[in-house]
Amino acid sequence: METTIALRLPRDAASVPLVRQMLEGTLRSLGVEQQVRDDIELMLTEACSNVIKHAEPSDCYRVSAAVFDHMCIIKVVDAGGGFDPREIVDPEPNADHGRGLQIMRALADDIRFTNRAQKGAVVCLEKRLRYVPGAAGPHLMTMPA
Repeated sequence: METTIALRLPRDAASVPLVRQMLEGTLRSLGVEQQVRDDIELMLTEACSNVIKHAEPSDCYRVSAAVFDHMCIIKVVDAGGGFDPREIVDPEPNADHGRGLQIMRALADDIRFTNRAQKGAVVCLEKRLRYVPGAAGPHLMTMPA
């Protein structure tokens, strides 16, 4: 079984709490541990905030999140030309911002950046899930499709 959320959101800061709450509610209902949910929420916030702050102008962006095989896979897609994450300089220790990539890299089990010519950039974040004892999630994920 697979659980998927797919949203097309306005490129506006108000969209970030909306998508964050939807995913958090889904993960909570599956019984994902609080610390894992917190990590996923922060990764998602950083990825969406980067689109809003740095992507080329557009009206919207897309977020999809899928849960299967005890893994959460999040994709954030914008309409911009993308960037090379290796060229991003780490911020100074006292800087007020600029740590989004560091945060995502620290929390994700895997992270990939894909730049698609004239189709936008994709950030793909993967996080292994842990469940509270007796949670529905592990049982649902092992059910035949």
